[in-house]
Amino acid sequence: MTIASAALLLFLILDPLGNIPVFLGLLKPLPEARRRVVLGRELLIALGVLMVFLWGGKYALELMHLRQESVSIAGGIVLFLIGLRMIFPRPEGLMGDIPGGEPFIVPMAIPLVAGPSGMAAVMLMGSNEPGRLPEWSLALLIAWVATAVILFSATYLYRWLGTRVLIAVERLMGMLLVAISVQMFLDGLGVYISSTVGPS
Repeated sequence: MTIASAALLLFLILDPLGNIPVFLGLLKPLPEARRRVVLGRELLIALGVLMVFLWGGKYALELMHLRQESVSIAGGIVLFLIGLRMIFPRPEGLMGDIPGGEPFIVPMAIPLVAGPSGMAAVMLMGSNEPGRLPEWSLALLIAWVATAVILFSATYLYRWLGTRVLIAVERLMGMLLVAISVQMFLDGLGVYISSTVGPS
């Protein structure tokens, strides 16, 4: 996997376009100047969490005695479910009813930006090829910057594109994510089968 393909995968997982309506709803009660401060803070927290999982994922797997292919299969399943939710969203949205007040960490940083699928993906990348951690960090940073740009422009994008176009784009991203998740699942399953039926 190249840096560009890893960045694209992480960008799809972070799903900034799908998060626009939720973020706008969460930030609406706040003064305009405060919205940017809160959004920047939550995005930085999400980046920090994902970096911790990227760099510490290998050691976490070793500590829990988990095989890499099991994480690949689990990550594929999680991505598949996230992709399905992007294609067929629930009527109340991703998080359902969200309590009032200024959001802090939950739900904006976690799980809307740094969700289970993102954590699983970066953990898998870091544990499969630990020698390329700087490259994966760059890919994560690229995806995060693109996500931040879109979310900081959320109001303008929402007015310019409209709800229908945003929904259509999110569902297209969901389809791509489902395809990637199936490939990840099959790769993990293939490694597991070859390791169990290989020469003894």
